[in-house]
Amino acid sequence: MENSLSLSPLSGTQFVLEADGYTASIASIGASLRSLQYRGRNLIVPFDADQVRPFFRGAILAPWPNRVVDGRYTFDDVEQQLSITEPSRGHALHGLASWLDFAVVRQTTRRLVLGATIEAQPGYPHRVTLEVAFALDAGGLRTTVTAVNAGPNAAPFGIAPHPYLVAGEGRVDDWTLELPARQILTVTPDRLIPLRLRDVTESDLAAFDFRAPRTIDDTFIDHAFTGFDRDEEGNATVRVTTSAGSGVALSFDGECPWVQVHTADQPTPAIDRIGLAVEPMTCPPDAFNSGVDLNVLEPGGSAGASWTIRAMD
Repeated sequence: MENSLSLSPLSGTQFVLEADGYTASIASIGASLRSLQYRGRNLIVPFDADQVRPFFRGAILAPWPNRVVDGRYTFDDVEQQLSITEPSRGHALHGLASWLDFAVVRQTTRRLVLGATIEAQPGYPHRVTLEVAFALDAGGLRTTVTAVNAGPNAAPFGIAPHPYLVAGEGRVDDWTLELPARQILTVTPDRLIPLRLRDVTESDLAAFDFRAPRTIDDTFIDHAFTGFDRDEEGNATVRVTTSAGSGVALSFDGECPWVQVHTADQPTPAIDRIGLAVEPMTCPPDAFNSGVDLNVLEPGGSAGASWTIRAMD
């Protein structure tokens, strides 16, 4: 008997926004930005609609970004154990929302709002609703995330996106990075466990000082940065450009005092350092334990953040 079941692509329902030379493709699983182009040029590393999303490309990370060390934390005097989702390092990685199937709340040719609920579960006994709004215009793609605590108890919360920026031809080594951050969170080399916050001006950290734009070369980066120079509207901007001057910029508001930058080093040559992960975060790695910049959502309380990706000609 022929199977008449109509299946959506593996990355979920597909949505396309178009405006002013930009085209954004969004997949419902994880409210993932699957591709973003400007005049046919990739601004992020894309993935196929019928592909299991690799390396969290374009996903929304909530209710925590980055890592919870050992998957353990204590909140309201109760110790919690999250599932270990980064087995190689033994941590809980990038939250619980990245594999949720988001549903349409509103949709036009230039704007899309998706919604989903993180249900209470072992390790995170809280219900949090998420709305992710994508808006496309001549200024690029602006994403705004709003979270509401729909449960009866206070909930720890953080959020981030996970795009891999593409400046143009070549790879990460060939591109120039401008990262206006004065401080870096140092980590252990094996498990990337946070150590302490330091200034990038310290002599042994000079390789991570990209306040003045310079070529990334073979520098390995998988660190959180903070202490940003911001514009009059409170936004910080990370820029990645080619030698010809074209590239991509990611700006984020004051709700994100942190950004994780990763050179996407992989053992497989075809995917090694093909994009630079730039992840604006509302809190640093392991904030569920440190409490640094951690949002605590009271019942009915909300939190949000926004960021914009745009082309540089």
